[in-house]
Amino acid sequence: MSESSSGESPKIDFTVRISEEADVAAVHAFLRPFIAAGRLLERTMEELDDLVGTGFIAEQNGKIVGFAALEIYSAKLAELRSLAVIPQLRGKGVGKELVKRCVQLAKDRRILEVLAISSSEEFFLSCGFDYTLPGEKKAFFCQLPSDDSAG
Repeated sequence: MSESSSGESPKIDFTVRISEEADVAAVHAFLRPFIAAGRLLERTMEELDDLVGTGFIAEQNGKIVGFAALEIYSAKLAELRSLAVIPQLRGKGVGKELVKRCVQLAKDRRILEVLAISSSEEFFLSCGFDYTLPGEKKAFFCQLPSDDSAG
């Protein structure tokens, strides 16, 4: 690790790779604390299994330190989801690299738009995302009750 004289964060060593089938259980375990803290939505093993090949793992010394995935909805639209980085490495470029890899994958597949639903507004703005959809479009959500909450 070397401190930059320009006041930037120190550089850290980490690698990013595409997720594989063998990673699903480890990624699920990695995401569990973020889910428990309310920072991410619950993901089942099956949902994570579906993201193999479009998920990226950041590792440091063989240990998972970050994860993000691109869920492809259509030839035009994908969602960047499940972005998580361990607290000790936030602000060190790990999250930005994961986002960059997901966006590049979307570009490689000629997807036109990538959305992110997050409370980390400043971070996503710094990665080139914007608050609005192109033109005059708006995003609308309708939350449906789950079957077990019906009375």
